[in-house]
Amino acid sequence: MYEGKIIRFYREKYQITQEELGYGICSGTHISKIERLHTEYAPEIITLLSKRLGINIENEITKLKNIKKSLHNWHDVIIMQLFEEMDLINQELEQEELIQISDYINFYKLLRVRYLLMHNLTEEASDIIAEIQKKEDKLSSYEANLFKHVLGVYYLAKHENLKAIQALKSINDTEYNNKEYTYHLAVAYHSIESPVMAYFFADKSRQYFKEINNYLRVIDAEMLMVIQVKDDGDFKEIIQRFKSLIKSCDLCHSPARKAKVIHNLAFEYFRRKNYEPANKYYKESMSLKDSVSTPYLLSLEGYINSAYYGGLLPKDELLQLANEGLETALNKNDQLFINLFTLLSYLIQDKEREYHQYLSEHSLPLFEKFGFVYLIKRSKKELFNYYFKKKQNGKALKMAHVLINH
Repeated sequence: MYEGKIIRFYREKYQITQEELGYGICSGTHISKIERLHTEYAPEIITLLSKRLGINIENEITKLKNIKKSLHNWHDVIIMQLFEEMDLINQELEQEELIQISDYINFYKLLRVRYLLMHNLTEEASDIIAEIQKKEDKLSSYEANLFKHVLGVYYLAKHENLKAIQALKSINDTEYNNKEYTYHLAVAYHSIESPVMAYFFADKSRQYFKEINNYLRVIDAEMLMVIQVKDDGDFKEIIQRFKSLIKSCDLCHSPARKAKVIHNLAFEYFRRKNYEPANKYYKESMSLKDSVSTPYLLSLEGYINSAYYGGLLPKDELLQLANEGLETALNKNDQLFINLFTLLSYLIQDKEREYHQYLSEHSLPLFEKFGFVYLIKRSKKELFNYYFKKKQNGKALKMAHVLINH
């Protein structure tokens, strides 16, 4: 079963014709049948052909069989988010030539997309996705559902939250036993400010992570659940839950997760207009992140906003920070943060007209395209207040109508 595929792979690799390979051993026609698994053959023939190709056929068969095991291990560590093991397996698989003739080549490509997305390499991931889409009808039922999961994660990385929900909700969980997708579905619902659905799917993912003893991901799910609680009545309890999560991150030696938890704690203070503690926690979160990463830009935007509204930093320092964020966003071609830092720049410089014009013509359409509900609501309220203040009654009434219907 494996011998013919291996013989063909190395023959083509070394650019040898079937006749050249078979010279003095068997006919080219016979080799063609061996490669296509259309004939019986003597073991001695395989031994002679392997020797001519300079390979040990038994070793090659073992390597081909082990690909399946390596891929399933890779899948597990991706779910567990064990980055060192993930990188090691990736290196091993990249060096394995026989993966191209493996029955699991599609599985490999799908996991490769997951791996690239976890390293924020969205453009490389996009190329593989386009390749897979051309042969989607050849995927097994499990691979087809994994592809939907992969697409959901890809759309989340591109801030296309509505598309992410559409892809993830189409997964058939009777054919797909990786319930990790419920976490990504929760993230997507959180991004469009649907707290009930976000809490529901975050809780489902928490149960799944507990079942597989993945305590780091339990922290992720519980954090997502905490930030869905919008009841401001007992803020002390929410703060305590956040601090408990921070302690769990320390116990698990996970600074990346700690940075996320602290960022969300900062936002809870910010939305309550407690700008000084918000600013403090945004800064602490930034200190745990790569300064050119998207998560860093997210915390930097919060840090600048909290400092601006809290009057905590001079304007020239705020403007410098906004320009640094904009430069990083431009280098990454991240349209969301290009817009956010451009708006901050106008805001800090008191360029009211330019701010609202940019908000109306550029930012709001972008937020609506990607489904950023929080930013959409905030933008429409700002535009209504601005039009009302400037006595642009027609625009104000139009925006009021939009807000009421929303």
